[in-house]
Amino acid sequence: MSVVEALQEVLKKALVHDGLARGLREAAKALDRRQAHLCVLAENCDEKEYVRLVEALCAEHNINLIKVPDSKQLGEWAGLCKIDREGNARKVVGASCVVVKDIGEDSEAMNILLEHFRSRQA
Repeated sequence: MSVVEALQEVLKKALVHDGLARGLREAAKALDRRQAHLCVLAENCDEKEYVRLVEALCAEHNINLIKVPDSKQLGEWAGLCKIDREGNARKVVGASCVVVKDIGEDSEAMNILLEHFRSRQA
């Protein structure tokens, strides 16, 4: 399982357990209150201040930050879309920042992400 697949699985489980903060306002609140386990930021976010704020909050509170290439893809993973009868995502809304507050149960996917963060710090 790759890191991207593991991230997708963790976001799906957190969404089921109502443990996601989506958008800058919710994400900044969760990061500042230290409720976050993980922060996901889209690389194609065009607001530099937005990116600096999220990166600074993550660094200040020692919260793991991972970046994904596309905000539409992140929005789909975070549940900001409609699913049609065939199971395809429709009307996907982009999300520049998503914070995982509640992981749900421990899973192999979360262990892969934690190992990824440990290897990046070393």
